[in-house]
Order: sequence, then structure tokens, then C-alpha cells
Amino acid sequence: MFARRSDLPLDRDSLSRFLPWLIAFMVFLAVLAMAGMLMLNSTAARWDQGIRGTLTIQVIPADDPKEDGERLDKVLSVLAKTAEIERYETLSDGRLLQLLEPWLGSAAGSRDLPLPKLVDVELKPDVELNVEALSKQLQRQVPGTTVDDHRVWLNRLVRLIQTVEGVATLVLVFICFATVGTVVFTTRTGLAIHRDAIEVLHLIGAQDSYVARQFASRALMLGLQGGIFGLLLGVPTLWGIVHLARQMDSSLLPDVTIGLSHWAALVGLPVAIALIAMLTARLTVMKTLSRML
Repeated sequence: MFARRSDLPLDRDSLSRFLPWLIAFMVFLAVLAMAGMLMLNSTAARWDQGIRGTLTIQVIPADDPKEDGERLDKVLSVLAKTAEIERYETLSDGRLLQLLEPWLGSAAGSRDLPLPKLVDVELKPDVELNVEALSKQLQRQVPGTTVDDHRVWLNRLVRLIQTVEGVATLVLVFICFATVGTVVFTTRTGLAIHRDAIEVLHLIGAQDSYVARQFASRALMLGLQGGIFGLLLGVPTLWGIVHLARQMDSSLLPDVTIGLSHWAALVGLPVAIALIAMLTARLTVMKTLSRML
């Protein structure tokens, strides 16, 4: 589809030979930036779905172990009377030890370790609970009880992810600008090199659009070549990063996965870069020829 007849020896331009390599490098960086942005976005969405609307209540052990059951019953009684709560569940000591094991190691199984009672609370959908009022009520009933509102740190996490996504977006924008600048420079150089041939083409009736079409087709082909090569470099790099992340402790890192929609977006990057190169080359030729001839 790219085998159009060309009256300009563009294939012989030395500068155009470097264009695919420059585009490959930029596509490689764009693949890493976009993949990181997409994975962060999906991770934040999974955490938001699993954590928002939940609370964790911690009942500190009493000095007398016999009072622990009574303290827990008072907390559960308050929760049962709170209309905004959908359900609540007390975590068993075995489950709590499993959660502590990645952090404490073998010490998590020690019987001498004082374990608090944890209550997992799920709120009703689309309901706002006054967490501060609930915390004060529980403190009055059972001193030493704390309420962990996951929305507080989740909002901080979302702000952090949005900041990183903004940086990744800026990287993509800079890559687009760099691509445009590189194509503009290469195209103007090609116009200067083939100025005499272009003047001859104009003398025999060729329009500016005809010349621009030849430069645009060449830029599209070089952009696709470089983009595909950059994608082929980026995919193994991403696979290696995901493989290393999965070997880490799952409690320390979130599940790092790349879905089909993510791969589709990454595969579309070379095409997008090639189209940008084509349009840039065409506009550059049209604007330059309008002033040159």
C-alpha cells in the first residue's frame, strides 16, 4: 500500500534513514509511559472498588483478658444499631495472624503476642456515615477503640496516582512534540535537498499537494517502521517488569496486570505516531512550498 510512484529520490536522503530509529526510541518511551499510566489507573480502580465503603474497627485488648469478650460485644452492639452499616464481621485470631505473618514472620504465631480484635465493617451503598461521630460513640462505650476509615488513605493514594498519571501524560505530550519537531526538521531538510527537482515538477504542472503527498507517504512508512520496532522493544521490557513484580511478595505490591484493552492501546501507539508523522510532513511541505516558490 506504500508502493506509490515517487518522482523524488527520498530514499537516498541520509537524514531520513535516522528517522525510524528516532521514532522507535520515542515509541519505546511512550509504550512504557502509557503502560505505567494504564496499570496505575486499573490498580486504583480495583482498590477503590474493594476498599471504598468499608471501615476497620480495632478493639485494643484489656489488661484482664476476661474483659475482651465484653468489650467486643459492646462494639458490636453499637454497630448493630447504626443504620448506615450493611454488615460487620469479626476477624478470627487465625485470620489476623495470617495478615501479620508477612510483616512479623515467625513471631506472628507467638501466643504471647497481644492481638487486638478487628471488626470488618461494610457500609450500605450510596450512604454517608459520620465516621467521627461513630468513633466518639465507640470511645465512650469502649475506651481504646479506634476506627480506620479507608477513604482517608485511599484519597491520598488516588491523588498520588493522579499525579503520576499527569507526569506520564506530560511524557506522552513531549514525545508527540519531539516527533513533530523531528519530522519537521527532516522534511525541511529534504525540501532543501530536492529543491531543484521540486521546481522542475512545478514547471511541468505538479501541484504542491502532489509533492506533499510524496513526503507524507514517506513519513508514514518510516513512522510505521520505527513505531513497530519501538513496540517490539517495549513489549519484552514490560513483560520483564510484570514478571519481576509478580515474583515480589503480593502483600507488598498490588497485582500488576496488563489487560486486553491496555494491549490494544499500546499496539495503537505506532499507528498514532505514524499518522502524526504523516500529517506533520504534509503540513510542513505545504507551508514551506507556499513561501519557497
